[in-house]
Amino acid sequence: MHGLINKAIERFVRDTCGDPDWDRIVAAAGLEYSGFEAMLRYDPAVTVQVLAAASEVLARPPGDILEDIGTYLVSNPNVEALRRLLRFGGADFVEFLHSLDDLPDRARMAVSDLDLPDIELREHAVGRFSLICRSEQPGFGHVLVGVLRAMADDYGALVLLEHHGRHAGTETVSIVLIEHKFAQGRNFCLGAGAS
Repeated sequence: MHGLINKAIERFVRDTCGDPDWDRIVAAAGLEYSGFEAMLRYDPAVTVQVLAAASEVLARPPGDILEDIGTYLVSNPNVEALRRLLRFGGADFVEFLHSLDDLPDRARMAVSDLDLPDIELREHAVGRFSLICRSEQPGFGHVLVGVLRAMADDYGALVLLEHHGRHAGTETVSIVLIEHKFAQGRNFCLGAGAS
């Protein structure tokens, strides 16, 4: 597992729960180190251990934690670069959704050895979509729910999202766009230093 994935879990816990909770998670996971290096690779079992320990320490289901990590990755000022990268996907939420098929390739442009799960958007009717996520490791669909929720807020769209579980290595997220312009979205422009 790429260190960026594990580092995202660590930063989320440290920033939202505090260092003492992270230290308890490290102990519960049986790690011999106190943090992750973003550019190293780790055995996928380490990520599974850390998520199980986080679930135990924080007394929350792993899916809820992963969803909150997805929201954190887009909305927390400490990781603003990811939000900016995602906003290049389109001028509105629907354009953004259609850009998600290319997300793994765009991520590899930034970090060449980062392998994200395959993502496929299916449009069933106007405003009704499903996002299919194929991965050997479970949980990325939950992260996508958090990312989608935060990006909908960013665009000012009102959406309903539901994770439908994992079956045969595939997670499905249903997306119902209720209103494009429900609220004023956050400002975004291409220039450096822009919000």
